[in-house]
Amino acid sequence: MSDWTWGYNPSEEHVAHGFPPGVVAEVERLAVELAALGPDAATVGRPIDRDGGLREFDILNGRGFISFLAVPRQQCVYVCNITWYG
Repeated sequence: MSDWTWGYNPSEEHVAHGFPPGVVAEVERLAVELAALGPDAATVGRPIDRDGGLREFDILNGRGFISFLAVPRQQCVYVCNITWYG
C-alpha cells in the first residue's frame, strides 16, 4: 500500500460538477486505486509509449475517460478532467 493520496485539480467543483453520481463515484474509486499504485501511476493508461505527464484512463467500459497527473514530488494523483459520453 502506498502513502500517496489523490485530489481534484483545480477543484472538485470545477472537475466533477454536473456529472451523474455514479460517474463521480467511479472516478473517485479509480483515483484511490491509482494513488495505491504510488509512483507506478505515472505508467497507467495513455500514452503508452512514455511515462509521466498528463495521462488518460478509460472509465465505465469506454464510455468516457479521466485525465490525471501522477506527481511523485507531492505523492499525489490529481484528477484534472472527466470526459463522459453517456
